[in-house]
Amino acid sequence: MPSIKEVLETNRMIEHDLLDVRTITMGISLLDCASDDVGRTCGKIYDRILKTAGKLVETGEAISKDFGIPIVNKRISVTPISLVGSGCCHGPEDYVKIAKTLDRAAKEVGVNFLGGYSALVTKGMTTADRMLIESIPETLDVTDIVCSSVNVGSTRTGIDMDAVRLMGKIIKKTAERTADRDSFGCAKLVVFCNAPDDNPFMAGAFHGVTEGDVVINVGVSGPGVVKAAVDRVKGENFEVLCQTVKKTAFKVTRVGQLVAQEAASRLNVPFGIVDLSLAPTPAVGDSVAQILESMGLERVGAPGTTAALAILNDQVKKGGVMASSYVGGLSGAFIPVSEDRGMIEAAAMGALSIEKLEAMTCVCSVGLDMIAVPGDTTEETLAGIIADEAAIGMINQKTTAVRLIPVIGKSVGETVSFGGLLGYAPIMPVNGYSCAEFVNRGGRIPAPIHSFRN
Repeated sequence: MPSIKEVLETNRMIEHDLLDVRTITMGISLLDCASDDVGRTCGKIYDRILKTAGKLVETGEAISKDFGIPIVNKRISVTPISLVGSGCCHGPEDYVKIAKTLDRAAKEVGVNFLGGYSALVTKGMTTADRMLIESIPETLDVTDIVCSSVNVGSTRTGIDMDAVRLMGKIIKKTAERTADRDSFGCAKLVVFCNAPDDNPFMAGAFHGVTEGDVVINVGVSGPGVVKAAVDRVKGENFEVLCQTVKKTAFKVTRVGQLVAQEAASRLNVPFGIVDLSLAPTPAVGDSVAQILESMGLERVGAPGTTAALAILNDQVKKGGVMASSYVGGLSGAFIPVSEDRGMIEAAAMGALSIEKLEAMTCVCSVGLDMIAVPGDTTEETLAGIIADEAAIGMINQKTTAVRLIPVIGKSVGETVSFGGLLGYAPIMPVNGYSCAEFVNRGGRIPAPIHSFRN
């Protein structure tokens, strides 16, 4: 049982430092919904989601009320839909039908987002994979809360460059289809290397095929709590700094563990993992960038930024694994530009570039996340950026991801607003030199030598 001191400390973190449980995500297997008829598959999917997740939102709200812990989002992740629809979908339009069913079911149960409109193509694409990928622009145009992800590489298999090239095209098409909403569809699409099966955070969540029928995963976020702790040790040496971050991460993860176990118990669903990811918001005091600046950087992006982020990410993971036996997902620090006030300010003043963010990817949880780029950025350039990030993930045996938003009709110097937790962002410049000949080679980049461990 938590001590009264822990309870009071947690209350203080909630009231003053913006501690919250960012999401309770229910993972649902849809493998048994597959059939040879798309209408029948859609019906099974709808019934399965309503039956399984019907009480998810009210349970989350009840836990939040009972424990006084803010739970910001309730979400659903499902089995990668390319697999579920492989026996009944004969074209991209059939996958769109499934996407509309997912959107309708998710709205019916009241969740904020549903993830899993996904394909896993690390070594090659099946016909079903390609059909789903080609349906993504229309899907993200005609649905509201469905999120999509494609995993294009892994340390064990290499990088499918045909898929990378295709995703450059898909991102551009998605931007064009949702141009009337500042290309918002791209905010719901992420391209992965080494995607985890148990990630509760959108837009990359999906219910992996190694998971059971249903599971509860919780994502905790506490940038404000960590910043407050770092502020208290200003000027101290690195040992003190690291210990402070680690101990704080432990306390934050304990909150997530409590909520996860309670949700699992009330819903009679297995508890999966706690994902301790410092996921920022545009709110004042809820910024990963400002943690790094509290460590001693004048502005995020300055020399030393990558080292500071490495410290933060490592100590967050160390603290998290001490607090829960089941830490998973991404668990570290997110650096989405549009969702982090400090990142937004640094990008707007030119202190932070895409190249610096790419370097930071080597030591953080995800990668180039929620970055708005000029609408005339070519699909080949988008594919080249994806390839760079995938290479970092493949070689370093870590998850990397790209969520780029080429905002049609806007250019460097302008700003785009997505609203809510997705925030706003300056349009950032991209390198103008072409990589078209490189990304158009086709085929697969082989796995690195250190992947052979058997």
